[in-house]
Amino acid sequence: MPLSGTMLAVSAFAELTTALDLGVARAPHSLSRRLELASGTGAGKADKVFSDRRTLAASASEDLDLTGTLVDAFGATISMARVKGIIVAAAAGNTNNVVLGNATSNAWATLLGATHTLTLRPGAFVAVGTGAADATGYAVTAGTGDLLKVANSGGSTSVTYDIHIIGASA
Repeated sequence: MPLSGTMLAVSAFAELTTALDLGVARAPHSLSRRLELASGTGAGKADKVFSDRRTLAASASEDLDLTGTLVDAFGATISMARVKGIIVAAAAGNTNNVVLGNATSNAWATLLGATHTLTLRPGAFVAVGTGAADATGYAVTAGTGDLLKVANSGGSTSVTYDIHIIGASA
């Protein structure tokens, strides 16, 4: 099943201003990145997508297995060998943080390392994409390096997060 219209885009813009005697000085700053992927498994290509809104109970965590238990929008099991892009967004209404990484075994370590974590406060998001010429991406190793741990940082309330992973099967 081919993918089409696969894109990851991130953009930031800010402008500093200061009043002058006869006007306003402006210093605009911007940074934008866009990754468009064709259908396939090589450089600049992807053939798998996992997207979901998930909720974790208070103090709960889950390991998302990137090689064999996730299912796509049509109910087919997904097995990724490489992640080309990932977006995770914590719901603004969360009371606790969403914590990514540090699975106790078989950690998917090519993005955060085996023991590191990334904390998303309520309403926060993170987006990571590879370069279009990158054939490797963030490698996934079935059975030894394929679990992305997602945890609720607190014991009082549940957390909700959205996740979108674009990858390649080879």
